[in-house]
Amino acid sequence: MITFNLSPIFNFLSPIFNFLSPILVPLVGLVVPAMVMSSLSLHIQKNKIF
Repeated sequence: MITFNLSPIFNFLSPIFNFLSPILVPLVGLVVPAMVMSSLSLHIQKNKIF
């Protein structure tokens, strides 16, 4: 059983995440619903529900 010491990796990554999170959160909040809506509209157009 080999345990890896991940704390240096987390110490290296945390400032990057702190920098990216204000950019990524609104981006994900906008992109994910847009993708869901577009895929739903494509699905509805293919099945011709309307």
